[in-house]
Amino acid sequence: MTKTILRALAGETLPTPPIWMMRQAGRYLPEYKATRAQAGDFLSLCYTPELAAEVTLQPIRRYGFDAAILFADILLLPQALGADLWFVTGEGPRLSTITGADDLAKLGPVDDIDETLSPIYETVKILSRDLPADTTLIGFAGAPWTVATYMIAGRGTPDQGPAHALKDGDRATFEALLDRITEGTIHYLSRQIEAGAEVVKIFDSWAGSLTGADFERYAVQPAARITAALKARHPGVPVIAFPRGAGARYEGLHAAIGADCIAIDDGVEAGWAAQSVQTGGCVQGNLASRHMVTGGDDLVRETRAICEAFSDGPHIFNLGHGITPDADPDNVQLMIDTVRGG
Repeated sequence: MTKTILRALAGETLPTPPIWMMRQAGRYLPEYKATRAQAGDFLSLCYTPELAAEVTLQPIRRYGFDAAILFADILLLPQALGADLWFVTGEGPRLSTITGADDLAKLGPVDDIDETLSPIYETVKILSRDLPADTTLIGFAGAPWTVATYMIAGRGTPDQGPAHALKDGDRATFEALLDRITEGTIHYLSRQIEAGAEVVKIFDSWAGSLTGADFERYAVQPAARITAALKARHPGVPVIAFPRGAGARYEGLHAAIGADCIAIDDGVEAGWAAQSVQTGGCVQGNLASRHMVTGGDDLVRETRAICEAFSDGPHIFNLGHGITPDADPDNVQLMIDTVRGG
């Protein structure tokens, strides 16, 4: 029997939606913290296939999610392209910056990224072998705009201001950078599929900060280009697109991107999304992450409401964003029990 998530992605309406959770392998789990300590640092964890596979498998063992998502980071691709990357404890990632054409010229060719990323493909191979037979394996990458915001600023920023400044002040360099990231992403996701990923997801965490024509030009079009290239190379492999913060612009994105599923954040109402987005295909989402911290009756009520809103079409239950480190693992179980038990 076909795996439940693949059935939903193919457009089937299921009596119980399949469920997984963004960042499900992570800092809210004690077993993750133990493995992270064993690795020594975050990048070592990402680049050690046995340990990266272990943390990917941990939430599957604990909860029995319908899918596992590869444990990696969206900034591994910039590193593979030649950017310097390191993590500051308690503060997050830091990268060398792209502020003009000279910086862009220092990046390496897409053809060379496998030298850095081969451990990630090995992790996918391990997972493809070791996951339960009914668990779908999801690969992923960051969307070009979101990855570019980090490469331009050298870190995460509250408003993606440096990226907007380069976009508006030196569009040639900005678009050349986006093009390099797009080509790298196609290659990276294609290699993940070749290694065993059954679905791939494109995370555009900062899509919502793009306004007007820039949303179409720098969020929609690169995602469409990646999706089309992957479907040409790997017919039948579904693509999930997540342009977080799109708001009303979620409507019509299945067709505009060519994605099999549009993941939505919790900034839009499930009822509206069922009427305006799910008509185009499978929808993934969209419980607010805070419920994994607070739990209780609100979690149960909101989970049931989302399942009900999307019950007439293809739906994958998920959070509207990644689970946070302060989440209570018991609340995750409560969410799953509510989805599966009504």
